[in-house]
Amino acid sequence: MTIKHNAKLTSSEIANLWTTYQYSTMIICGVEYFLRTVEDEEILKILHYILDFSTNRIQSISEIMHGDNYPLPVGFTKSDVNPDAPRLFSDAMVLLYILNMGRLSLSGESMMFSLSARDDVAGFYSQALNESEELTTMSRKLAQEKGIYTRTPHIPIPEKADFVKKQQFLFGWFGDRRPLVGTEILNLVFNAERNALGEALITGFSQVAQSKKVRKFMERGREISSKHYEVFSSILNEEDLSSSQKITSEVSESTTAPFSDKLMMFHIAGLVASGIGQYGVSVSVSPRRDLEVHYARLVGELAKFAEDGANIMIENGWMEEPPKAADRDELMKRKGN
Repeated sequence: MTIKHNAKLTSSEIANLWTTYQYSTMIICGVEYFLRTVEDEEILKILHYILDFSTNRIQSISEIMHGDNYPLPVGFTKSDVNPDAPRLFSDAMVLLYILNMGRLSLSGESMMFSLSARDDVAGFYSQALNESEELTTMSRKLAQEKGIYTRTPHIPIPEKADFVKKQQFLFGWFGDRRPLVGTEILNLVFNAERNALGEALITGFSQVAQSKKVRKFMERGREISSKHYEVFSSILNEEDLSSSQKITSEVSESTTAPFSDKLMMFHIAGLVASGIGQYGVSVSVSPRRDLEVHYARLVGELAKFAEDGANIMIENGWMEEPPKAADRDELMKRKGN
């Protein structure tokens, strides 16, 4: 006997769809601006691809959530973007940003797909994964063609497979410190690259933010990104391994805001959250103890920065309340009145 029923959206499905809706509306604002300022025809093609699938995602999420009578978040609208603002970022930086966006989307959407129970939600994220894969492929190939793609350093080919024989493999502060292993190099390069991009992005935001408090927050973020970049790059340089280059020179001198303070604060909050997650992943694949200490220290700094940013958003009424469980204590209090 086959039992058929219309399952309600689970907490994870609601949370994921709600989040994807918010980010999709933000992405559309960004693309509308970049379509006016980017000059490279190949990058423009990629931007049109992003605009198409982001628009379709909003439509699909609206249908799914309305089917369960669940309210949509406000997200971001045309009031959060000024498409006529002068160019703030170069074409090269926009392309690197798109590549990073594709990589982050692949990671996040694979998790969202795996946590989807309903076929319509799983199908939605399966399609999203395909789109993010295509986006990453297109932007990676174009970045390579333009000579701005960062490759991780080469390492020697061993003569044969071997096993770790000493606890010294884990050491990092005292004694003979072993060379970095491949997974450690990968994460150090990736984290340096992300902070170089983050520093450039937040430099532009600090120039155009309207609120004095937001500008100071962005300036602090720029300092943190620069510091984290130097930490990762210095570890690589100690072993004569190359890292990505800073790209703040790709930011123009414009002081006209293309985006609202609300959108820029939301965007940085998302990048900080993903950075904390990436540092956690990096710790899990970095056996050398000095790297673990570095990551733990840097995560603490990002967490404090994220908290301060959240306070600014709350003070200004910019933070939408995410889906949450029922407050049983509050319900009982109402019943007692």
